[in-house]
Amino acid sequence: MKEKPAIATAIPRRRYRLGEFTITVLGDIDSKDGRDYRYIAAVICGQDPEPGLYLTAEPGGPGEEAGLAMRIVMQDGAEVIDRSQRWSDLDAFVEEVLRIVSRLLKLTDETPYRLM
Repeated sequence: MKEKPAIATAIPRRRYRLGEFTITVLGDIDSKDGRDYRYIAAVICGQDPEPGLYLTAEPGGPGEEAGLAMRIVMQDGAEVIDRSQRWSDLDAFVEEVLRIVSRLLKLTDETPYRLM
């Protein structure tokens, strides 16, 4: 995965189970890739140790629109899918992450269960 976050340290804020997937939401992130992250949601399938999908909330750089960018990172690349000040709020970020992951992975019949 070419643009995956290079996380040096982070604190887990929330963890959910959605079907066979575990979603861990990280905060207080120190990265080694030159990006600032407010939150990172890592999606892991089953017992696979490596996330196959990330959603991030990142502050914009100089000259970019106000608000935080929500970026999706998958095997074949990454792209900003939304920009909003809402992503600075953990609950709003998590709600959107769960909605996107449910739709992307075709798990709309599954109910997310909070583990922590």
